[in-house]
Amino acid sequence: MQFKDYYEILGVEPTAGEAEIKTAYRRLARKFHPDVSKEKGAEERFKAVNEAYEVLRDKDKRAEYDQLRAHGYRPGEEFRPPPGFHPGGFGGNGFRFEQDFGSGGGFSDFFESLFGGGRTGRAQPPQGDVRAKLAITLEQAYTGGKQRINVDGRTLEVNVPAGIAPGQVIRLAGQGRRGGGPASDLLLEIDYRPHGEFEVDGRNVLYTLPLAPWQAALGATVSVPTLGGAVELRVPADSDTGRKLRLRGRGLPGKPAAGDQIVEIEVRAPRADTEAQKELYRQMSDAFDFDPRKA
Repeated sequence: MQFKDYYEILGVEPTAGEAEIKTAYRRLARKFHPDVSKEKGAEERFKAVNEAYEVLRDKDKRAEYDQLRAHGYRPGEEFRPPPGFHPGGFGGNGFRFEQDFGSGGGFSDFFESLFGGGRTGRAQPPQGDVRAKLAITLEQAYTGGKQRINVDGRTLEVNVPAGIAPGQVIRLAGQGRRGGGPASDLLLEIDYRPHGEFEVDGRNVLYTLPLAPWQAALGATVSVPTLGGAVELRVPADSDTGRKLRLRGRGLPGKPAAGDQIVEIEVRAPRADTEAQKELYRQMSDAFDFDPRKA
């Protein structure tokens, strides 16, 4: 089992803040998303980026990882846990949940050795409900459906309601701790897995739409992915980076109404690789009296 440098995978420094980590994740997730990338090994890179973000976006996981990384491990080295380490951290403080179902999503053995099924290290009472986290995809949150989990060698089927939000709890009666008396309940607290294209704000889904300069300037109709499938979006002329367009009802289900999908425009300039392309940029420079620092 090899040690993984999650900072290196995302291309950020260990001092990076939340915003920088999120920006790096979004850029790499778009680049290596299996549905759009033609690069060799894109799917594995996409999984590695998701795994790194899963750790670095969570302050508790990041603190545990930083504590481990401080022992001087290097990427690719054989990982041998230092004295005092156990799954869930050092010193028995770990995570408050006994197990984290579904968070892996194809995560590596290294991740699982650090966080998978992280026992708290504290003695549990013989009675009382068992709490765990159930990580689901945004697609599952949108459509709902059934998901299977493994608990102490038992396979359980969980009915995930459409529109369920992070922090909400699904109770499985009698499926918690067993032995010596009445079985306790298993309480599954919902969390969302990170997504390569979307973020969530309440019931609204946020999406960044890359546009070429001419599409933003002249207007265009483009295909935009949503959790319910792609839709056509009309981009008005004279749009600019940061402009937000709203797809009503395309967010997560809920009462009294579903959320919206907020599409934020990001204008990207293409590289000029040929002399003809460079000449076009020179013509634009002559044609426009434009200073972006004063716009």
